[in-house]
Amino acid sequence: MTNVFFVINDDTNECVIVDPADSPERIIAFMEKEELMPAAVLLTHGHYDHIAGVAGVLEKWKIPVYASSGEKRLLKDVELNHSLMSYGRGITVDADRFLEDNEVFEEAGISIKCIHTPGHTEGSCCYIIDSMKAVMSGDTLFEGSIGRTDLPTGSMQQMSRTLVERISTLPEDYDVYPGHGGITTIADEKRYNPFLGGL
Repeated sequence: MTNVFFVINDDTNECVIVDPADSPERIIAFMEKEELMPAAVLLTHGHYDHIAGVAGVLEKWKIPVYASSGEKRLLKDVELNHSLMSYGRGITVDADRFLEDNEVFEEAGISIKCIHTPGHTEGSCCYIIDSMKAVMSGDTLFEGSIGRTDLPTGSMQQMSRTLVERISTLPEDYDVYPGHGGITTIADEKRYNPFLGGL
């Protein structure tokens, strides 16, 4: 029920894996079938349902893990990230690189910008890929909705500010790839998403 996305450089078949949620064997099988070469893992936030497959992916490939600098605490705390309660076992992740707001980096020959979008968690982020007109939104923005704010480190006040200052200002022709549900666009969310109404 959690989306896993592969951002692929068509010229080289290199890719980054966004939120390897679970079933690393399925991720590995897909990568091998498509002859993709992994370059990195990008995490939009540290909840258990977005990080459970990281360990399995890293057992197969020694690649770096990126996350927002604001998510250090949640990635390492099994109670805050709900892994202990939901899976019955604690899951933690050691990111190799913690990104600052508006930091631009390159992996798989693709330029990617991290923007901090707190609200769902204190360190939630979105990844903007201008060359593909794409937003990897995690649980910040969904098709017709937004991520819940009642879990540990979540804040509706922060989410509201994120929607006004970070999401509504993105180009309307960018596609949105959320952590759950269907793919959408910034234009459609500004038009039909009740949480973005009037922004």
